[in-house]
Amino acid sequence: MIALDANILARYLLNDSTAQADLAEKLLHGTEACTASITVFLELVWVLESCDCDCDCERAEIAKSIRLLCGLENFKPQNLDALAYAIHWYEGGMDFGDAVHLALSAKEIGFKTFDKAFVKAAKNVAAYPTVSPP
Repeated sequence: MIALDANILARYLLNDSTAQADLAEKLLHGTEACTASITVFLELVWVLESCDCDCDCERAEIAKSIRLLCGLENFKPQNLDALAYAIHWYEGGMDFGDAVHLALSAKEIGFKTFDKAFVKAAKNVAAYPTVSPP
C-alpha cells in the first residue's frame, strides 16, 4: 500500500496543476492500493479552507470532497471510523482538528479541554465522548 501526502490529495481534488493532478489521479485510480493518515486529512482540510482558488471550498464542499476520496476503490484511509465521525461533526460546525481529536478519543469516557468553543461545538453536534471543562 502506498501512503499519500495531503498535497497529492489536494492536487487531485483541486486540479489546479494539470501535471500534478494527472499524476495524483494515476495514483488514486491505479492498481496499487493507497492510504492516508488522519493527520494528512487535517492538513488537507486546512489547505482546502485556506486556498485562494476558484473552487467552492466551503465546509460542505470540503466534507463532500473527503467523502469522494474515501469512496475511491483503491483508496483506504487510516482510521476510517474516526475520520467519518470527524467529517460529520465538522459539517455540523466543529473545527476539523477538534473533531479529529474527539473522534480519536471515542473509546474514552470523556474529553476535557479549556476551549469553550470546542465544548459548545461538541454539544451542538451531540459528539461523543462528552466534552467538558476540567
